[in-house]
This record gives sequence, C-alpha cells and structure tokens, in this order.
Amino acid sequence: MEPIYMDNNATTRVAPEVREEMLPYFSELYGNPSSMHTFGGQVGRKIEEARARLAGLLGARPEEIIFTSCGTESDSTAIWAALHSNPDKRHIITTKVEHPAVKNLAEYLAGNGYRVTFVPVDGQGNLDLDYLFDHLSNDTAIVSVMWANNETGVIFPVEEIAERVTAQGAVFHTDAVQAVGKVPINLAENQINMLSLSGHKLHAPKGVGALYVRRGTKFAPFLMGGHQEKGRRAGTENVASIIGLGKAAELSAANMVEENQRVKNLRDKLEKELLARIPKAMVNGNPDKRLPNTTSIAFEYVEGEAILLLMDEFKICASSGSACTSGSLEPSHVLRAMGVPFTAAHGSIRFSLSVYNTEKEVDFVIEKLPPIIERLRQLSPFWVQALKEAGACQR
Repeated sequence: MEPIYMDNNATTRVAPEVREEMLPYFSELYGNPSSMHTFGGQVGRKIEEARARLAGLLGARPEEIIFTSCGTESDSTAIWAALHSNPDKRHIITTKVEHPAVKNLAEYLAGNGYRVTFVPVDGQGNLDLDYLFDHLSNDTAIVSVMWANNETGVIFPVEEIAERVTAQGAVFHTDAVQAVGKVPINLAENQINMLSLSGHKLHAPKGVGALYVRRGTKFAPFLMGGHQEKGRRAGTENVASIIGLGKAAELSAANMVEENQRVKNLRDKLEKELLARIPKAMVNGNPDKRLPNTTSIAFEYVEGEAILLLMDEFKICASSGSACTSGSLEPSHVLRAMGVPFTAAHGSIRFSLSVYNTEKEVDFVIEKLPPIIERLRQLSPFWVQALKEAGACQR
C-alpha cells in the first residue's frame, strides 16, 4: 500500500520531470560552473536558464534571483541585508504567526539591541493591518510578513503592505515559501523588495532555495567568499538542485490552474465531509483567503499526535497543529496567536494536498478518520466530561 501523502506544506515529492533534468549533472556534466573552460561553462549556462525559469514564475528579472540553500537561508539573508544596509535603523516589524525561520531570528535580534514589533492576528488568522501600519516609523528598517501561513494556509495582503511600507522608506520582505507555485505572483507589479522561497515546497529537491531582491534595493551579502551569484551569495553552486528548481518553477506555472481548481476541489471535499461526519470539529483560519491546497481542522478533546499515530497505521501522512517540546505538549504558536481554544488547539491536524493527490485518496481519509476520532474520544476524560455537561444542559 502506497502512502497517502497529504503533508505537502512540509515537503513535496520531487517531480519526475525535475529528477530527469537533474540526473546528468550528477555524472557526465559535473563541471564547476565558475570554471573558464567550456566543460564548466555549459553548466553555468544551465544555471542561468534555471534562473530565467524561476524569474518567469515570479514575474521578476533573472538578475534579481539569488540561489540559496533553502528558505531559511533566504529569510536570514533578507533580514540581515536590510539591517546591515540601514545600520541607523533599529526597528523590525513581523507577525506573531511567522515560520520559525523568521520568528526565531526576530526574537534573537530583540535580545540583541533591536526593537521588534510582533503584529497580532484575529481568530481567523487575519493580520491586524491597523496595528502594523500604526507601528511603522522612520526607525523601521524592515517589515517581514509571510505571504501565506504554513499551518492554516491563510493568505496575507502582502502587496498592499509592501506599498505602505516602502512609501515609509523601509524594506519589505515576504517569506513566500508556501505561496510560490500555488498562487499567482507578479513581482513586476508590486513594491515587494525581497521574497524568499524553497525548492522542496514546489516539487524540487531539498537543499535549494532562492531569494528575490528587487533591482535598486540595498543589499549586503550574508555569506561572503567567492564571486558566485555576482558576489551576493558565496559558495559553489548546488548545480543539480538549482537546475531542478528551474524545471519545477516551469512545471508550477503550467500546473497553476490545476492547483487552484482540481486540488482546491479535493481539499474542499475532504474538509466538508470530515466536518459533516465528525462532531466538535472546526476549520482553523479564514475559510476564503487561504491557499487552495491547505486545511487545518481542529478536533476537540483529542491529541493531534494520537490522531497522527493512528492515521499512520493506514499510511495517511499529515501534520499536527501542536508540537512536543521538552516533554511538555504545547499548542502551535500560530493557533495560540489566533486564540484557538485549548481543547481544539491540541487536536488540530493540517492536511496539505498537491497535484499528485487523487479523489480516491481523499475518500479513503474520509472513511478512516471519523472512527479514529471516535475511538480516541472514548478514551478522553475531557470528552466524557463534555458529554455529561451537554446532557445536563439538555435536561
């Protein structure tokens, strides 16, 4: 039995077309792209082709693309570049629901001389724009807001935010790791200064990412050394993976309609049927402004980890909305920021689909998950107490 993989916001399978395009660069085409000879030069030209493909997906110029190792490196590079290019500015704005790649760096900077504003969200995960704009000042060096949340799929109005932020004279960066390949992006038509992405979220391999830097944006490199990436990111290029990312970008552009129609319909069917069959279940996040492939569903009075373990017996792969740290179960910081009730936050499961998922797989999950939730609730003292209280209220 093949796994039913619905954890694509964590990582995606490498597309067969991507793998095939990468293979020659592990064997016969192994030259260093920085070499002067023709054998290496042909590899360098393939990197530039990949750069142009990725730029096409983003609506950017090829020279505005810097290849990195991952989304986290891209995020760190963007934030450090903005701070080092504007050393007199000591204020950073980000959100309470960012990925740890941004959140943890912001917290580190807050403990090292910078003033950081964390913008709150409402119960549906929508950003408090008034709070953000009220805290903009001449001292703000950078505003970093994710394009789409990795847990709930909620999409933020980054283009609107970028316009206000850049008018104030600050740099605007977006972690678009979850958005690239799922929603249309045209960087030529907005004021976004920097954008991060990661290859393994759009059917390219792990270990490769990119940072878009708008032409004219002040930039200081994070990694220094050789002349690679025009001096903006030192280190020998991850050739095969960069070429794979370029091919994945081309496929993403071709699959955008399917992502927003067929995949969305599968997501909606899964969500609708689970909510209909399982009592005390609810969707986390704005039901309308979100990624087409993502649903986060809270099942009250059960633990997410227990749900995942029982689903794993059927080879169903998803993610929990809570994380176990230091032996103490803590709900995700995203759900806490949204004010999701304690009884629901611990039982939140994220399903994230891709173009490789089928309706048969969705039907299988719809069949298997309700009995799992029922079984776990029978073991939950909180569920038993809730039933007793509900019975008392009815009387």
